[in-house]
Amino acid sequence: MKTFILLHGSYHGAWNWHKVVPLLHNSGHSAISIDMPGHGLDRKKIHSASLKDYVNKTIEVIQAVEGKVVLLAHSRNGIVISQVAEIIPEKIEKLIFLASYLIPNGKSMMEYALLDRKSLVIQNTVPKISIKLVSRLIKNYTGYKKTLIDLFLPKKFRTHRLSQHIFQEALYHDCPPEILELANVLLTAEPNLGGFEKLKLTAERYGKIPKIYIECLQDRAVTLFLQRKMQKDSPCDQVFQIDSSHSPFFSKPEELCDILKEIAKE
Repeated sequence: MKTFILLHGSYHGAWNWHKVVPLLHNSGHSAISIDMPGHGLDRKKIHSASLKDYVNKTIEVIQAVEGKVVLLAHSRNGIVISQVAEIIPEKIEKLIFLASYLIPNGKSMMEYALLDRKSLVIQNTVPKISIKLVSRLIKNYTGYKKTLIDLFLPKKFRTHRLSQHIFQEALYHDCPPEILELANVLLTAEPNLGGFEKLKLTAERYGKIPKIYIECLQDRAVTLFLQRKMQKDSPCDQVFQIDSSHSPFFSKPEELCDILKEIAKE
């Protein structure tokens, strides 16, 4: 039996995994889904939530579990599981990146996101992503300048939303219609600051953890181009594929669970 810790992606929450958790439980595994700060039922710090806040929340959950865990992240929160693995590698059995941001040491999530010019998410944020502004923030988000940005960045630049008209096409084009209804009610704004932060990873800690990538072949949010660009820059030990949108936990939960069970065997 394995313990899976499941991290949602941008805009979502622990409810992301409502179809997957019972399937894993029925297979004899344990599964815990988490609301990241500013998401789901945890609405604290939505305008100030940092990568450190996400990492600390995840570590708190992991430390309450006996033994090692399999840590899975969807989409944006690949950056979280990477940084968690650097801090507590002794607690991590495997890292699973589900159409997720797989970022090398010294780089930020937004540096890679800006490469994904065909992403329907990147094209449809509210407010619109200013490549010039984001590039400046990435460049300066370190040292004392990071502190100044954290203190003085205007509130309107601290979060963004996905435009509601694009929910289905960008995230759920192969999902049951009730998922769109849930999304219309439950999707939240996304804190921005963590996306500017450069990861601090080492070969001796993060590098020793086995990594698995699950590609979503019809993904319109983190496109297959970017998924494979990230794998080229940070090769994984195994790669699986699902012929799905960005949200296989809604559209193909049984197939996703079968992959997770296969990973758990090895």
